[in-house]
Amino acid sequence: MDEHDWLAERFEENRPHLRAVAYRVLGSASEADDAVQEAWLRFSRSGADGVENLGGWLTTIVARVSLNMLHSRMSRREELIEPQNQPAIDQAHEAVRGVSGVSGVSGA
Repeated sequence: MDEHDWLAERFEENRPHLRAVAYRVLGSASEADDAVQEAWLRFSRSGADGVENLGGWLTTIVARVSLNMLHSRMSRREELIEPQNQPAIDQAHEAVRGVSGVSGVSGA
């Protein structure tokens, strides 16, 4: 077994935990898979020479990748633009309230 196969086996042993960490940070299964894949790419390039706690090291990589992804997602977020046809939207809301019989919010 060569070093690449050994690295792949160690990574696969930790994959469920790594995916769970990424999912907790990102809240999305597809983004968690992306983070784990990015961690694999970094891991396979750098190797595990000198790493005493491989599970902890991989968890750190996935956590950092996930946090970077989360930061990128938040910095790209667009601001909502006010609707240009506000009276039509207000009328639609009133119609929905009238159909459902809800006249307003009542405090209990």
